[in-house]
Amino acid sequence: MNKKLKYILIFILVSLLFVIRAFENDLFYDPLIEYFHNDYLYAKMPKVNIWKLVVSTLYRYTLNSLITIGVIRVVFGKKRFVKFASFFLMVAFMLLIVVFVFLVRSEFEAGYLFPFYVRRFLIHPLFLFLLLATFYYQKLNKNT
Repeated sequence: MNKKLKYILIFILVSLLFVIRAFENDLFYDPLIEYFHNDYLYAKMPKVNIWKLVVSTLYRYTLNSLITIGVIRVVFGKKRFVKFASFFLMVAFMLLIVVFVFLVRSEFEAGYLFPFYVRRFLIHPLFLFLLLATFYYQKLNKNT
C-alpha cells in the first residue's frame, strides 16, 4: 500500500473516532456522562439501567475496537499484530466490563476515581495508543 493511501485511510479512521465522540449522546446510553461532568464528588449517582448501559458500552467499545484494529492493520500491515490486538481488546473488554458492572451496582461506594478510569478505558479508544506504541516498539527492536 502506498504512503498516500495509508495516510488517507488513517485520517478517515481517526475521523471516525471523532465522529463517535461527537455524537456520543445520540448514539449511546450513558447517564454517567452527565454525572462525571458535574459535581460527582457531592452528587448522588443517577439511576442506571445496567443492562442497557452494558449493551451500549459493548456497542461503543466494538466500534472503537474495529477502528483500532483498522488503524493497526493500515499502519503496520502485519496480520499477527491484528490478531494480537483483537485478542487483547476482547480480553480487556471482558475483564473491564465485569469490574465496571460491579462498581456501578455498588454505586461507587469505594470512591469515584477507579470507576471513572475503568469507564474511560471502555468508552474511549485508549487502547489504540497503547497498542500502537507497543507494536512500534516491537517493530523497532525486532526489525519485523
